[in-house]
Amino acid sequence: QVQLVESGGGLVQPGGSLRLSCAASGLTLANYAIGWFRQAPGKEREGVSCISSTDSSTYNIDSVEGRFTISRDNAKNTVYLRMNILKPEDTAVYYCATSEACGRGQYGSGWYRSERYDYWGQGTQVTVSS
Repeated sequence: QVQLVESGGGLVQPGGSLRLSCAASGLTLANYAIGWFRQAPGKEREGVSCISSTDSSTYNIDSVEGRFTISRDNAKNTVYLRMNILKPEDTAVYYCATSEACGRGQYGSGWYRSERYDYWGQGTQVTVSS
């Protein structure tokens, strides 16, 4: 049975940092591209970052570029999302998910589309507030 489990969320002040983890059982994350998504109350789910399975290329949405870093530790079958300089607008439930690839082509076209992803975790809450 495939299971993705996110952890590491919590309450943090603006400007603070968190590291989210996505641990897998029932599959080998190294064989998949992994995406991080988030959903804030009343908003649609949006793609945040993606890391490829082939060369570990990464993709980020503009609003987190330079603040968030996605990485993988294949030995631990885990993918991470390091989040720095957190802002109140980063408050959301964060999910990880698997895909065959981060989008299409050299530039990962469409990596942020949730329909490209298959297995999903249950999410972890991140709240940025003073």
